[in-house]
Amino acid sequence: MHNQMKILVGEDSSIIINLTKSVLAFENYSMKAARNGKQVLEMLTDEDFDLILMDITMPQMDGIECTREIRKLADSKKNSIPIIAITGNAANHTPEDFRKLGFNDFIQKPLNYDLVLAKVKKILS
Repeated sequence: MHNQMKILVGEDSSIIINLTKSVLAFENYSMKAARNGKQVLEMLTDEDFDLILMDITMPQMDGIECTREIRKLADSKKNSIPIIAITGNAANHTPEDFRKLGFNDFIQKPLNYDLVLAKVKKILS
């Protein structure tokens, strides 16, 4: 039995959190949610995750600022964690733009959960 992969979701929408949790649980991933970038950083300080799904637009600290902070962490395991951006505005950005911001990949909203699972599996395999 392999260890259950842990995914942290930074997202301020309860609907998206609940749908994402259901989809990830179906594939036996463990998921925790943070409502803003500050909570993502706090949770990352306290425990390890295998992947972060990060909404770009959140209150208090957005996903871009939070990702920059994660990439600056001293802990090499935490600062290199794969991060997938979730955005309603991907049309204005290229995959290269997201990479320059520190993201490993991105997913356009509204979320296609088959695509979410495919990207999660690809990164975690």
